[in-house]
Amino acid sequence: MKLLTYDSGSGPRCGVLSDELVVDVSALLGVDQTLRDVRALLELGNAPIERVRDALASDIAAPAVPLPMAPLRAPVLQPPTVRDFFSYEGHASGQGARELHEAWYRLPIFYFSNTLRIFGPEDEVPIPSATDRLDYEMELGCVIGREGSDINAADALDYIAGFCIFNDFSARDLQFDEMAVGLGPAKGKDSATSLGPWLVTSDEMAPYLRDGKLHVKCAVRVNGEVWLDEGDGGAAHFSWCDFVERASKDSRIVPGDVIGSGTVSGGSIPEAIARGISGARYLQPGDVVELEVEGIGTLRNTLAPKENDDPNYRYKPRA
Repeated sequence: MKLLTYDSGSGPRCGVLSDELVVDVSALLGVDQTLRDVRALLELGNAPIERVRDALASDIAAPAVPLPMAPLRAPVLQPPTVRDFFSYEGHASGQGARELHEAWYRLPIFYFSNTLRIFGPEDEVPIPSATDRLDYEMELGCVIGREGSDINAADALDYIAGFCIFNDFSARDLQFDEMAVGLGPAKGKDSATSLGPWLVTSDEMAPYLRDGKLHVKCAVRVNGEVWLDEGDGGAAHFSWCDFVERASKDSRIVPGDVIGSGTVSGGSIPEAIARGISGARYLQPGDVVELEVEGIGTLRNTLAPKENDDPNYRYKPRA
């Protein structure tokens, strides 16, 4: 199934895609409250995804609108947490230009991103005012469906509700300054993460799941031009099971938490420039970025002008 969040005209609601119709999940399940996004559905507990599947199979009457008439939002509007891992060697090493620390091969490394700056499909994403080097990142994402702590990798897939596309917009100049002093990424990753276009449930993605990795083809287009063709989602050094085990160790994960895979090798602008892609450069207002993933779909965003641009702002990267 494809679970989604859409604008009903009176606020966001959780929906499920059925024969190109978006069916209202609150009505489908007959719950008292309005489920405002996929997270709200998952928080119901008691096998909510199976309940939606059974209700669809039972032909229960529920309001539905054609997909083109249902503007999509991020599947999870405000995740409790966003953990983004760093698991593709080609990207992490700059396509072999730098040697990785031995800990990279030993530990699934992640950072926490900003849960308050989540964008959805077709949203305009403002360019941060302090950067001149805004980058996209072609990533896969999963959404947690069950609460847990100290989860063993062998059981981890049972905690994943499904998968989506994850675009980690990155202000590279800010990020490089921060990490040069041994912290970050923080402000370099603070402005926007885009999720969508929906959540494809784990059972539907099962044909692509092998050894806990999603073996899917990934592509990037900017203004219709291909900047990445057939990136390999299955080439991650660690698996989704490793991510869930690492995230939950001595900690807690809950429904609606988002985990990012890290950038698929080749899935950033510096890598496109290094490969000699004609026209590749950092993002500018008006650019349309499309990330496409086999089995999931396409996540599209347009870059808006710089947000709150102030030429006298003190904390810009060194020119």
